[in-house]
Amino acid sequence: MAGLPHVLPPMPAGFPNNRLGFAEWLVDRSNPLTARVTVNRFWQMLFGAGLVKTVEDFGSQGDWPVYPDVLDDLSTRFMDSGWDVKALLKTMVMSATYRQSSRVTPALLERDPENRLLARGPRFRLPAQVIRDQALSVSGLLVEKVGGPPVMPYQPPGLWEDLTFSGESYKIDGGEGLYRRSLYTYWKRTVAPPTMVTFDAATRETCIVRANRTNTPLQALDLMNDVTYLEASRKFAERMMKDGGSTPDARIDYAIHVALARAANPRERAVLVETFNQFRARFAAKPDAAAKYLAEGKSARDASLNPVDLAAYTAVASLILNMDETVTKE
Repeated sequence: MAGLPHVLPPMPAGFPNNRLGFAEWLVDRSNPLTARVTVNRFWQMLFGAGLVKTVEDFGSQGDWPVYPDVLDDLSTRFMDSGWDVKALLKTMVMSATYRQSSRVTPALLERDPENRLLARGPRFRLPAQVIRDQALSVSGLLVEKVGGPPVMPYQPPGLWEDLTFSGESYKIDGGEGLYRRSLYTYWKRTVAPPTMVTFDAATRETCIVRANRTNTPLQALDLMNDVTYLEASRKFAERMMKDGGSTPDARIDYAIHVALARAANPRERAVLVETFNQFRARFAAKPDAAAKYLAEGKSARDASLNPVDLAAYTAVASLILNMDETVTKE
C-alpha cells in the first residue's frame, strides 16, 4: 500500500497518495528534512564539512549537527526564499564565519583539529574538477560555453584498450572540446578519467556525497607532467609575457596575482626569479628541449615569443599551478 514510513512527518490532508503527493510533501513546510539536507550539502561545499558531518546520513546513526540553530535558521531562510540557492550561498559566503582567516594556532589545533567549532575559516584541497578548470581558466584556455554533448579531453593513450573488453577506443577531442569545463567530461564508470581519480573524484559506480581528500606525491606528479597542465602552463606563460610587463619580476607578480588573487611577497618573488633564470640557462643550452617542452598540447604556440624565454616562464607557471596555495581553498 502506498504511503510514507511512520517515522517521517505524515502527508498533509489533501495531498494525493501518489508520486505527485510525495513530491509536494518533500518540499512542504511540515517536512524540514529536504531543506536541512540541502543546506548541509551546500555548507559542506563551502566549508569542507557539513554542519552535520555525516552528510550521507541524517538518521539515528549519523552525527548530531555541531550548531543545530544555524542549520535550522538557514533551512528556514532557504524555504522562505522560495528555495533560492544563490541567496543561500550568498548568505553563507558573506557570513563572518566564512570570511575568517584559515590560519590556525597550536592551541586551537589541539582543541579543535577538524575545525568543527568553526573558529577559523575553511581550508581544504579543491575538488578534482575545480583544479582542472582553474588551471584552464588561469591560462585563458577555458571554454565557458553552457550545454552540449560530453567531450573527451586529454587522457593517457591506450587506457581504454587495456582496461575494457569491448574494444572501445578513447578518441581525444580537438578544438574547444579539450577545454570545456570538467562538468562536460565524458565519463566511463569502469575507466574513470585518471587525473580526476588521482584527485579523489568519485568513480560514479556508487552515489558519493562525502568525497575523500588525500594528499599524495602522485597528485604533484600529475600537476607537473599531465599534458593538460603542461599546456595550461604554456598558455599561462604566454599571458605572463604579453600582459605581465617586461621584466621577470613584473611578470611573476602578474602570475601570482592571477593565480592566487594576492600580491607576491619578496621572498617568493626572489625564489621564482631565480628559478626562471636557472630554467632559462638550461633551455638556452638545450634549445631542442625547449622546443619539445613547448610542443605539449594541441593549442598553437605564440611564435612571436622567444622560445627559450617562453619555456622558462612555462616552467615557472607550472610551479605556480602546483603550489599548495593554488590547489587549496583557504
